[in-house]
Amino acid sequence: MRRDWRETVRIATDLALLGFLVTLATLPLVTAGAAMAAGSAAVHHHLEHDRWPTARASWATFRRALVPGLLAGLAAATAALLVVVDVLAVRNGTVPGGAPLVALTMVLAAAGAGYGALVIVAVGADPEHSWRAALAALPGHGRAAAAVGGVVVLATVLALMVHPALVPVLTGYGLFAVHVVTRRMSPVEPLNAL
Repeated sequence: MRRDWRETVRIATDLALLGFLVTLATLPLVTAGAAMAAGSAAVHHHLEHDRWPTARASWATFRRALVPGLLAGLAAATAALLVVVDVLAVRNGTVPGGAPLVALTMVLAAAGAGYGALVIVAVGADPEHSWRAALAALPGHGRAAAAVGGVVVLATVLALMVHPALVPVLTGYGLFAVHVVTRRMSPVEPLNAL
């Protein structure tokens, strides 16, 4: 179906608003997992039904994901912090290895981010889906994780180049891109099978 330019602008605006809402809900850090799950569920609902879920449905998804997402959010924040500490230690010469070790660390971080984004997509596709079940099913999705990791890396590079006020917009666009790329990489196998 071919969309009118006004429809495209409306969806882009909605994704920007979604990015701001997810970013605001992520700021307390303990709500990061729930915010990403609710945002992912909203994007999934939009892709499936060509309309956004109600605020009540999104709030219910956020509340359901709060406790399980707490551990996932803290694990992701810890992993990101460890990558930053590792890269800084290698760049300052505290740890030997130089540029090759920094490059290897960044490739591994991108792969980890890809697998993490696949978990967010799986939880968004089925909010009742267990975070642990999504993690257990990841080993068979290497190609999708690599592609989604590329999306995460691109969004991160763009976030470093744009004005900080626009970074939340990239969150909404990034969630959308991760869902679309995941659908393209595994068109036969539904995400609920993750």
